[in-house]
Amino acid sequence: MELPAVNLKMIIFVHWLLTTWGFMFPWLSQSYIWNNYAVLAIGVWAIAQRDSVDALGMYLFGVLITILTDIIHIAIGYNRFAAVQSDIALRDQFRFSVGMAILSLLLKPVSCLFVYQMYKERGGDCNLNIGFPDLTGSRDRTSYQTIDGQAPDHQPAASAGIKTPTTVY
Repeated sequence: MELPAVNLKMIIFVHWLLTTWGFMFPWLSQSYIWNNYAVLAIGVWAIAQRDSVDALGMYLFGVLITILTDIIHIAIGYNRFAAVQSDIALRDQFRFSVGMAILSLLLKPVSCLFVYQMYKERGGDCNLNIGFPDLTGSRDRTSYQTIDGQAPDHQPAASAGIKTPTTVY
């Protein structure tokens, strides 16, 4: 199943709008807005340089990081301001702001899928090697050549002149 083509400009615009609406009522810390706007600035860089794989990769990584930081910001900020609201107008503005911040958070994984598709289309390759051996055994090593040139055909025990014991049953 192939994902539909979504314009990066539209993704950036939607997240900019939801981030702005999420901060309409000052219940979140300043780092929320700095995190999201910095990542959106990297997204604008990815729009400006259409052939840059690095810009799109940095934007994708930034969105993944802001998913985690947004969860922390919303959890801390909501508990701090939810019980304090007594004015109805402020309470409604607070609820709208919370709703937009949560909607932005929920849309970020979907945006990551679309951005990852764009990343692959631009020629990006996501080979993550963190030092663990390949446990699947899916690597085909038959096409490798030895460094020395010809690999000698040897039989370990017979070529060394060592007789191997034979077992008789």
